[in-house]
Amino acid sequence: MTEFTNHKIVCLAGGVGGAKLADGLAQIVPPENLTIIVNTGDDFEHFGLKISPDIDTMLYNLSDVAQPEKGWGIHNDTSQVMTALGKLGGDTWFHLGARDLATHLVRTQLMLDGKTPTQVAQYFCEQMSVPFTVLPMTDEPCRTMMETEQGQMDFQTYFVREQWQPKLTGIHWLGSAQPTPQVMDAIRSADVAVFCPSNPFVSIAPILQLPGVTEALADLPVIAMSPIIGGMAVKGPAAKMFQELTGEPASVQAVVEYYGDLLTGFVVDEIDAELLPQLQHTVPHVTAMPSLMLNRNKQIEVAAAFLRFVQTLLEE
Repeated sequence: MTEFTNHKIVCLAGGVGGAKLADGLAQIVPPENLTIIVNTGDDFEHFGLKISPDIDTMLYNLSDVAQPEKGWGIHNDTSQVMTALGKLGGDTWFHLGARDLATHLVRTQLMLDGKTPTQVAQYFCEQMSVPFTVLPMTDEPCRTMMETEQGQMDFQTYFVREQWQPKLTGIHWLGSAQPTPQVMDAIRSADVAVFCPSNPFVSIAPILQLPGVTEALADLPVIAMSPIIGGMAVKGPAAKMFQELTGEPASVQAVVEYYGDLLTGFVVDEIDAELLPQLQHTVPHVTAMPSLMLNRNKQIEVAAAFLRFVQTLLEE
């Protein structure tokens, strides 16, 4: 994809789906032309450690150490720490692999030493030989809170401990966080923005709700890939969230309506190709392609097809 040498791409991402497309793009786009802005609404503290699940999932994928069957965590990690915790009566609902634990220990120490999340992410990129710019969406606390019929809970409690079973009634974010200058500079200097196939409600929305982000994106072509395929989420609770938060079944049309006027282009899986005429009433440019990313080779194939579509839009 040499035609992308001079185009700067900024990706908004979170979760496994976001990491997979971003990693596919990273195999094609020159490092200086790809910046990845990652959701940090999932961040929390556990056993006194500062944990950034979406940042770590992104870094593990980009450094090719992620568990291929799950997309998160470190390949061939062990559960020795969790076993020992359980024997000591400690909470084991949030899994901490032994090698993964090292990431959280180093992050916590760096932040205790005064480093910002942005500086920590840069440090990890250097240590993991990731040549791309990975930016936390903010350096300030911005916790995603899930409003449920069982009461309010933070995202990790809802997602991991409760296995996303409580019925949702709303979502909000604690704090008054600002996007970092690096995030705003990345958006303003980009030629195109990409919304990865992440959960719109809890991976992309936390970034969009930061002051100034949506306004800056309005100056760019924005191309999104649907996280919904055939009315179902590839992974996680996105489909359930659409039903509970909008009152409508999950669909590619629901994703388009959620993002609204921000979208210039939209990519759906080939299984939803028959819906393209309907989508064209809302989004100027739509296309269908195979989008399941079951391994790294598939990620690269999907990313290459995605970039060809983006290229056609930039040439218009």
